[in-house]
Amino acid sequence: MDFDVTKMIDEIQPIITDYGLKLIGAIVVLIIGLWIAKMITRQLGKLLKIRNYDASLQGFLTSLVGILLKTLVFIAALGMMGIEMTSFIAILGAAGLAVGMALSGTLQNFAGGVMILIFRPFKVGDLIDAQGYLGVVKDIQIFVTILTTPDNKTIIIPNGGLSTGSLTNYSTEPKRRVDWTVGFGYGDDYDKARELVLGILKADKRVLTDPEPFVALGALADSSVNLTVRAWVNAADYWDVFFDFNEQVYKVFNKEGINIPFPQMDVHIQK
Repeated sequence: MDFDVTKMIDEIQPIITDYGLKLIGAIVVLIIGLWIAKMITRQLGKLLKIRNYDASLQGFLTSLVGILLKTLVFIAALGMMGIEMTSFIAILGAAGLAVGMALSGTLQNFAGGVMILIFRPFKVGDLIDAQGYLGVVKDIQIFVTILTTPDNKTIIIPNGGLSTGSLTNYSTEPKRRVDWTVGFGYGDDYDKARELVLGILKADKRVLTDPEPFVALGALADSSVNLTVRAWVNAADYWDVFFDFNEQVYKVFNKEGINIPFPQMDVHIQK
């Protein structure tokens, strides 16, 4: 059987021409698509910077959007070459589902990290109480948040529970209220005790005058008359004012003859 080269070339030429045009079209789509993806990513980065989003969030979002856009461009380019994308996307979807089920906890922490970075319930340097831990936020990562406790321990909390659970942020507001309960003995002068407490607060320049300090009879307890004391301070002065006030109350009450009661028990022995 003779091999007809001319006939073979005539048959192959349309195929080569057809795929050549598709290849050129795919390359054009790839080049233009990648350029557009780069421009969109760059504009997103500028927008996040103008909106003053966290630096970690800026890098993460621009990177994520860039990867997604580039993936779409490559899929479009493969489609231009005539590759059937339905089955390809179905395979990717099945693989993604399997990986997602295997890494459900990790993906939950990932989503939690994204939510924290977007809504910013706290930032690096804030003092928070969450998931049973109290500490200063040292670092916010995609999967975990790292705290430093007051006794210098490092606590690593997964972002999944942190983003959905309750937390207290002590650093959000510039001012905080300090609360005390000051007890003195029955029979001591109430007005004198109250004036001594107010004098201690007014003498401390860190205690704010607006709102004014509050001192009132809080309770007639079993062993003492209790004053409810409240004062507003700048957040940075909270603990210093708290401990200094306790020290001053002890010294001034002893000096002025105001008894500070302590629990006592009377035992009666009957023969």
